[in-house]
Amino acid sequence: MSFFISEAVAQDGAEAAAGGSFEPFIMLAIFAAVFYFLIWRPQSKRNKEHKGLLENLGKGDEVSTSGGLVGKITKVEEGFVVMEVANNIELTIQKQAVLNVLPKGTLKSM
Repeated sequence: MSFFISEAVAQDGAEAAAGGSFEPFIMLAIFAAVFYFLIWRPQSKRNKEHKGLLENLGKGDEVSTSGGLVGKITKVEEGFVVMEVANNIELTIQKQAVLNVLPKGTLKSM
């Protein structure tokens, strides 16, 4: 009943290459190294620097927050910071919201 389809004849298969079983492990190790050096290590370094910045916050520091507010710290508590954003206007924010400490005199130049 093979009027329309010609029969395929299988050829002898080639022998498997020896020593090919470690290639997936080598590729996995390379992927892990790239992941570590491009993603994990820089993020860990940034987190460490930010934690050090939050521990060194003090009264009188001029800071900017993740919400875009800029002000002067008037009081530092355990998890919060009281920040003066204008004359007699103080806001209580979480320490984690502080992005960076600005150089002294930045608020006067604005």
